[in-house]
Amino acid sequence: MCGIVGLFIKNPELESQLGALVAPMLSEMTERGPDSAGMAVYRDPNEKGCKVTVLAQDADFDWAGFENAVSSNFSVIKFYVNQNHAVLSLGASLNEVDAWLHDNWNALSVTSAGSNIEIFKGKGNPSDFIEQFDIKNMTGTHALGHTRMATESAITTEHSHPFSTGQDLCLVHNGSLSNHNRLRETLKRAGVQFKTDNDSEVAAGYLSWRLSEGDDLDQALNHAIEDLDGFYTFAIGTKDGFAVMRDPIGCKPAIMAETDDWAAMSSEYRAIATLPGAENARIWEPEPTQIYSWKRS
Repeated sequence: MCGIVGLFIKNPELESQLGALVAPMLSEMTERGPDSAGMAVYRDPNEKGCKVTVLAQDADFDWAGFENAVSSNFSVIKFYVNQNHAVLSLGASLNEVDAWLHDNWNALSVTSAGSNIEIFKGKGNPSDFIEQFDIKNMTGTHALGHTRMATESAITTEHSHPFSTGQDLCLVHNGSLSNHNRLRETLKRAGVQFKTDNDSEVAAGYLSWRLSEGDDLDQALNHAIEDLDGFYTFAIGTKDGFAVMRDPIGCKPAIMAETDDWAAMSSEYRAIATLPGAENARIWEPEPTQIYSWKRS
């Protein structure tokens, strides 16, 4: 059992309040996922290069030394550290940055990459995560959050959601997949790389593979219905918005709501009830296998 939340800001005047709106939603999902929490936030686009978020497991990691090394090798648009993560906005291609990190910084793992996305993860109580990462003060256009109760794999920061599934793409998942071991091996042969044994990462890797094969997001999700066995509610973040889909049985809970100012989803209504204007929102339960999405024009 896990908790999912998603919020898409339709009214630009609310973008400065994104974190303040998402934080109580995520907090309401604590009972569904007390083991760890994570959030993907879309903001501060870098159209002149790439944006990469990295995670250090070592609490004493030398961030100052790392920043100096970054500055010596790339044009830095923005660099900032948030707890054991750093966000690098650079005037370089993603391939260049990936190769440099791989060759020189084995102590770091990439949680997200693209032009807009930033992903932060942490073990422990979601309320602590919200406080430590200062979620309430984050701005942006949209965000996806997850609270985890581990059932398929270990409780580590790496196993926490969201999982990055390509540039500016991420996935959060409530449920379990029964064919993830077999599918992982198939995807590995197709060139997909995995960092954990988490079943949700297989779903993320599957979508990444389908997109690389030429699918758009709707097509990739429709193929997922055919190829992923198990129970799931997925929320997928993209550069421009997010999408939601449930398995054919609709086993895992989900609720959605929309006003003129925002669109939201969660595992339970109590998270949506924290939003301003929720009492007047259009509220519905998403139908199994139907794809619901919002995109900035």
